Amino acid sequence: MSHRFTADVVIIGAGAAGLACAAEIVRRSARSVVVLEARDRVGGRCDTRFQPGLLVPMELGAEFIHGPSRPVLSLLDKSDGVVLDTKKTRWFGEQGRLSQRPDLLPEIRRTMRKCASALKRDVTFEEFLVRTLSRKLSSAAVAYARSLVEGYDAADPTRISAREVVEEWTGSGGADSAIARPFGGYQALMKFLADQLVEPQARVQLATQVKTVTWRRGDVQIGGLFQGRPFRAGARQAVITLPVGVLRQPLRAAAAVRFMPALAQKRTALGKINAGAVVKVALRFRRAFWEKLDHGRYRDATFLHSAHASFPTFWTALPLRAPLLVAWCGGPRAARLSAHAPEKIVDLAIESLESVFGEHAAARKHFLGGAVHDWLHDPYCLGAYSSLAAGGQGAREILAQPLRDTLFFAGEATDLSGEAATVGGALHSGLRAARELIRKR
Repeated sequence: MSHRFTADVVIIGAGAAGLACAAEIVRRSARSVVVLEARDRVGGRCDTRFQPGLLVPMELGAEFIHGPSRPVLSLLDKSDGVVLDTKKTRWFGEQGRLSQRPDLLPEIRRTMRKCASALKRDVTFEEFLVRTLSRKLSSAAVAYARSLVEGYDAADPTRISAREVVEEWTGSGGADSAIARPFGGYQALMKFLADQLVEPQARVQLATQVKTVTWRRGDVQIGGLFQGRPFRAGARQAVITLPVGVLRQPLRAAAAVRFMPALAQKRTALGKINAGAVVKVALRFRRAFWEKLDHGRYRDATFLHSAHASFPTFWTALPLRAPLLVAWCGGPRAARLSAHAPEKIVDLAIESLESVFGEHAAARKHFLGGAVHDWLHDPYCLGAYSSLAAGGQGAREILAQPLRDTLFFAGEATDLSGEAATVGGALHSGLRAARELIRKR
């Protein structure tokens, strides 16, 4: 027997965008809302884990607040949340020796500004780097720029738009913007939004996999599986917050959602938006051994880098102190890591950490365990955050456009505020979609 229900609005996805959208609809209108979520939790790509005896959360998804993100800071204010500012104290490891070096990003930014006029047509970042920037940058800066695109943007330099990178890095955002964390992790903010969806007007239904969306003006019929059994839902309008990795799946793929009629208007735009590859590992230790090394030299280190390791970046929990390090890998290197089993990925993370500190640090001796998440192969997102492919200007705008006042679109990839690829962008897009929908009677 199938499960059936109706609502004025159905929202597909209980990530930041879907929850923000639902909360805004409830606040501003009397429409009934149901949020459908395939996972057994809310939050989407915000995935906070807690471990007994560990006083800080383990974030396997989004973790930082990048710059003065108004949607995130506003939500923190409403929920009485606390912002933890994080200083960027970087150490670079080479053959077991750590050192600090001058920040190369200002040199890269200055050169980008001088060379921006050379981008009369958009090209890949790799082409722009090799043909233009490398003539004016040091070899170290060239290598660092490439590593930032892979690590910070989680992108392939041979695919990502040079214009997008230049605009991001020379603007107020980018890799050198101030960063912070929400105290207690992003999951607390997601729960705050979900708690506003109170029956009978609104609710969240977990463990619900959407398989089909049949639509026409003023009518949406949704089919799929609820707790493994068939369900059907009807609504006048729907908000689609599915990540681009899911939206562009072939119809026969296990993770595909079939739209009838198909989203032909979105096909070209989806082909111009990349879904980033990220593998993230939270490593827990008996004690924060790095704080004692070399007479406490690295006690206040926040970021640790080893350029040629499988995991080139690590960070600590500062300003909170905890025996926890996060191993981060993005871009093509992360796509290659995905071929390994979780146990092997953890081992490669520890091996990479040894390339930072050297084997004398005895990282394995203090290691208690690691939690892995491969966002590229997560079936409910099939990618981390988005970036534009070369020639992709305008793709986000097209993806964000409603269809026949019936289907509305949200999610970080549709953000038009300048915060795409962040939680702030996801929240902003959800608010935008809600207001677009409310205006359509």
